[in-house]
Parts: sequence; C-alpha cells; structure tokens
Amino acid sequence: MRVFRLEIAYEGTAYRGWQVQREERTVQGALLEAVRPLVGDGVRLIGASRTDAGVHALRQTASLSIDEEASAPRAPAELQRALNARLPADIRVVTVTEARAGFDARRAALGKRYAYLIDNAPVASPLLRRFAWRVGVPLDLGGMRDALATVRGRHDFSAFCAAAGREHPPLCLVRAVHVVARKERVIVLISADRFLHHMVRNIVGSVVEVGRGARKAAWMADVLRARDRTHAGPTAPAHGLTLVRVSYPR
Repeated sequence: MRVFRLEIAYEGTAYRGWQVQREERTVQGALLEAVRPLVGDGVRLIGASRTDAGVHALRQTASLSIDEEASAPRAPAELQRALNARLPADIRVVTVTEARAGFDARRAALGKRYAYLIDNAPVASPLLRRFAWRVGVPLDLGGMRDALATVRGRHDFSAFCAAAGREHPPLCLVRAVHVVARKERVIVLISADRFLHHMVRNIVGSVVEVGRGARKAAWMADVLRARDRTHAGPTAPAHGLTLVRVSYPR
C-alpha cells in the first residue's frame, strides 16, 4: 500500500461532520467520492479528528492508503491537483505528502488544537454568522481566563463530555488554553493530547457563563471535580469551532 498524508481545510456548514454516515453529506464522504475515480474502491481514508456537524477545519490531517497497483497520480502534487479539481469549493486539500508505510493519521497524532470564535460586538457581524457564536452581552475576559486555568493539566473531563461513559478513559492532558481578544472578537484556544465528544464546546459554553457573570470563576473547578455533565454549562454551538492543527512526532 502507498500512504499519503493529506492536510485538509473545510467549511463544515453543509456537512454532517467528518465521518461517513449513510445518506448524509460528510467531509470524509466527499473526499472518498473525489478519490475513487482516481484509484478505484481499494482505498482507505482516516481522519485525525472526527469533527462534528457544522465544525470547520484549517488543518485536518488524514491518511490516504491506496493499492500499489492503482492508477493514481504518482506525485503528491498531482494527487493534490486531481482531488481539488473534483472536490466541492468548501473543501480544499492544502498539502499532500508521501507518508511512511502504516501511517495512521488518528493513531499517530500527539495532540490537537481547536479555536472557538465568539462574536462579542454590540451588533452581530453578518460575515461571521457561519463561523462565530454570537454572544451579545459584554464578557469578563479576566474571569474567563481565571476559570480556564482550572482545566490545564491532566484531568478526568467527564463533566465536559457529551455522554457519560462514551469515552474510556475520560482522561485528557490540556497543554494550553488561552483567551485572545481582538477588538470585539474573542477566541478560546485549547490544545490537548486528545478531546472527548463535545469537550471543547462544553468548556466554552461553561466559561461563557463565567464571562457573562452568571457564575464565578471558581465554579469551573467545582464542575471539573464533579465529573458530571449536568453540573456544567450549555454546549456552545458547533459553527464557532475550528480544528486548527494536528501535531505529530517530528
């Protein structure tokens, strides 16, 4: 088998997430539809992150495995051009490189970084409606930073997981978390070795409760210790979330 490493950008608005689903439009499905005319059905495509419906990506990573005998373009640059010619405009293959045999984009990943965008302007920007959560009340950014300091490190993140028992074990190492403000746009950046289902969106939904004054910053520590999803805040909308990058060994 030949293995290619793909970096993919997409706007997730029109898709039911990354992973193929029967009778649903997905990013993985669109990529398979684009590649099969080139290589036939003997193809395997694995994404590093199974982004949910409506979530976007700047640098999703995928491993594409094809039979040695397939008549695919031999050079990575040719494969990139051929895929982009067949893909819809809201999905682009940014880079293609040849990978070592057996490379699996999901299993080889060391970590991921997500960005969550909040439109905090007095008047909502129509240009951000597909990419940012509209929060119309002023946010206490200092309080949000204090609250998010709690989630740094290795913890049981059951309180921020969509369904109890879905992830085993529910331990994640959050390496970095930042709140960045640019005028009236607020970005929450979270990097971790792995993420539970809806984990970023549940953390953001909870910290916005702190930002708008409904909760104290210390409440986040209580939620984390509770290990119970019902103790946390609401789930932030999917369209504000973007997969920024996936990290691998050098």
